[in-house]
Amino acid sequence: MQSIVGEITEINRYPVKSFAGEQLETCMIETYGMLGDRFCTFYDESKEGWWRYITARNIPNMLTYQAQYINGEILVTASDGRTFGWDKDLLGEIQSQTKTPISMSNLKASHPQPEHPQLLSVDGASILLITDASLKKLEAAWGHPLDQRRFRGNFVIALNDETFFEGDWIGRQLSIGDAQLQVDSFCERCMVITMDPDSLEKDPTLLKKLNKEFDLHFGVYASVVKTGQIRIGDKVGLLE
Repeated sequence: MQSIVGEITEINRYPVKSFAGEQLETCMIETYGMLGDRFCTFYDESKEGWWRYITARNIPNMLTYQAQYINGEILVTASDGRTFGWDKDLLGEIQSQTKTPISMSNLKASHPQPEHPQLLSVDGASILLITDASLKKLEAAWGHPLDQRRFRGNFVIALNDETFFEGDWIGRQLSIGDAQLQVDSFCERCMVITMDPDSLEKDPTLLKKLNKEFDLHFGVYASVVKTGQIRIGDKVGLLE
């Protein structure tokens, strides 16, 4: 048994951690998450754990590079139109913007694969879900237009009941298209959301407002129970 709580209105894939991503009409959910999502990342080899990851916190300009996953390969387009593969040329491009020596995952692979089969290069779990209701609530509280790209959610869900809170899904399962997901935890946010995804202008008042209204939680992480295809317009069912 399931109750329909909403539908998928946007699908976003981010093949490279902290790069801009791509909007999709459909995607495949594999055992580790969305095919092609967060397959690649840059590292500071002098650090360990999650602190190793080089992100827009270190190099804000990373957000201006768009990454796509095409036929098993990573294609990166810079803001000036130059294109790169996942290769040493791209490493040199990003290295030129920081004094910190960096490296990159999957450098020798002809077809990059997720580095961590369970967690990929994301800070919590495989798939990130956000809702239109939470976006509207935070936008109203902040007092400025709010671009969903700031939150880098894989799926944006339009809720049937905007008074519903996605935190209530934690510990429960969702049926979406052919796939089934287990909602595991909140996503706790950091200063990256304060950067406009186009202009890179920072506004720290957004993080302060999120802390006040949402206790820094925005969106939920989910893991995969059943693989399959998800499309724009698919209904989201909460399993009883």
